[in-house]
Amino acid sequence: MNNFWQGKKVFLTGHTGFKGSWLSLWLQELGATVCGYALEPNTQPNLFTLAQVAKNMQSIIDDICDFEKLSSAIKQFQPDIILHLAAQPLVRYSYENPIETYSTNVMGTVNLLEAAKQCESVKVVVNVTTDKCYENKEWVWGYRENEPMGGHDPYSNSKACSELVTSAYRDSFYTKAGVALASARAGNVIGGGDWSKDRLIPDIISNIIAGQNIEIRYPDAIRPWQHVLESVSAYLLLAKKCFNEPKIYAEAWNFGPHLQEVIPVRNIVEQMLKKWNSQVKWLDVSDKDTPHETNYLKLDIAKAMGKLHWQPKLTLSNALDLTVEWYKVWHKGENMRELTLKQIKDYHLKNEE
Repeated sequence: MNNFWQGKKVFLTGHTGFKGSWLSLWLQELGATVCGYALEPNTQPNLFTLAQVAKNMQSIIDDICDFEKLSSAIKQFQPDIILHLAAQPLVRYSYENPIETYSTNVMGTVNLLEAAKQCESVKVVVNVTTDKCYENKEWVWGYRENEPMGGHDPYSNSKACSELVTSAYRDSFYTKAGVALASARAGNVIGGGDWSKDRLIPDIISNIIAGQNIEIRYPDAIRPWQHVLESVSAYLLLAKKCFNEPKIYAEAWNFGPHLQEVIPVRNIVEQMLKKWNSQVKWLDVSDKDTPHETNYLKLDIAKAMGKLHWQPKLTLSNALDLTVEWYKVWHKGENMRELTLKQIKDYHLKNEE
């Protein structure tokens, strides 16, 4: 993978976010020339600032909903590959701010795909969506890539719309132009550097540090948990495959854990408390008046394993160990750029193709 990415020009939307920051640092390590385009980080603290992500890349702070500015940035940079991660990524926030959610996740995708279509240097676009884009039937089977799109809440539904937009642009424009347009649907991503509101790991960490009991809304909800490095490695592999063989890999792809790693929220909480050696307790508050969230969600990753030759490398216990290590080092006030790069390098060396 090192040789492929060396010198490639990569335009990355959402580079100031949680996954975007990890991906930016990894691309820098691989020798890519990276241009990021996103809003300012929306949490304090945040990984983008702590790990000095902008240090070795071009960073543009702007809104993907502004087509003219986005299009101008892409044309000026002349990228080989575009990775689209910019989004409003929170379910509960989407109930409170549906217009912003749809504007960002749907029209932001339209803007990105239209701007990329008008730039002749672009060979690959990967749109990162979510495991929640499927019409959820609360069944025990993993969703496959050909299942119907849906989504009960504005976030999930907007991401389903983003997938439909991607499919239409692929069929209408990209395939004819010989440009690969793929989408990536990843599971519930965990790892160091996430402080997003109403997310499980940040809630656990903040309460452990404060010595307060943790309130859990849906302790029996089943989710496909995976470390951020697993999903980021999948995006990189998909982009590489699309670049080399666009006719084969320009499709939708699921990336998630093996089925034995798909467990309830309560198990994640208990493992995190044990690994931190914390005496904090957790409380079930699911009887409170909370918005609807999916109870049961699995992804079928057979297609990615069979055709991309991608599969999860970390066990869930490994993923939680890396997560706990990251936040403990941060809590001590140490250098987070060094630790984040170390976790990237260790993962890459152990799992190099």
